[in-house]
Amino acid sequence: MAVSQVADQYADTFVRDGFVVLPDLLTAEELEAFGHAVDAAVAYRTRHDTRPLAEKTTYEQSFQQCINLWEDHPAVRPLTFHARIGAAAAALLGAPAVRVWHDQALYKEAGGRQTDAHQDQAYWPIEEADTVTAWIPFDGSTLASGAMAYIPGSHRFGVRKFVNIFFGEPEDLVHSPEARGVEPVFVEVPRGAVAFHHGMTFHLAAANRSGRTRRVHTIIYFRDGCTRGSSFPHPSVDRAEIAVGEVIASDVTPIAYPRSDGGLPPTPARPAQRSPRWPR
Repeated sequence: MAVSQVADQYADTFVRDGFVVLPDLLTAEELEAFGHAVDAAVAYRTRHDTRPLAEKTTYEQSFQQCINLWEDHPAVRPLTFHARIGAAAAALLGAPAVRVWHDQALYKEAGGRQTDAHQDQAYWPIEEADTVTAWIPFDGSTLASGAMAYIPGSHRFGVRKFVNIFFGEPEDLVHSPEARGVEPVFVEVPRGAVAFHHGMTFHLAAANRSGRTRRVHTIIYFRDGCTRGSSFPHPSVDRAEIAVGEVIASDVTPIAYPRSDGGLPPTPARPAQRSPRWPR
């Protein structure tokens, strides 16, 4: 059965809840190879950061974040543009084609704190709410290692709220009026499965109480044809000089699915500017 048909079976759940776990999208061999590739990329990006966990910012204690690894680490590119995962994302959105907004590794170190509740799309200047994130735990995820939790149906609450999880003490979105008293649901993801959540879904993650790093790679997709909705800065549109109201389409945000030639996109012509801290 085609991946799109499998995703179609879960589409009603995704539309209702704003999240879903699709089983067996990656083989054991792929997980091994891609896990090594992302491990190497994260190690390279963070090679100058020797701080122990306790000396990092509150945000960095939630996870090590390395963005757009597909651009400068070729071994990661086949994962970010993986046809089965892209096809599933397109099917869940009901979109004929999807683009990559960006990828990122989210490595929660052993002892890492919880990830504060937020909505992803509040950080992106995309007008349309046609976005979905694929969350890929190379070892699977458990409550002990930092599993994700979602507030079911929150993507339909009509809320698009910027919660500053980066600095200081963030607002408690889970217990805010916007959450409508709905309790978050923690979801463990088996190895080989991929969790998908809508860009408007309220979500968080548990602390990592295990003795190993929770290794996760994520891919953010958006429906091809979406437009820039505001001047809020973001490299996914700023690098390509996309103006407010224009369609978001450039080599910085390539088509992920379907790829007409079946190949991988080239490195963007406009190099990314990286800070020594966040975002990497």
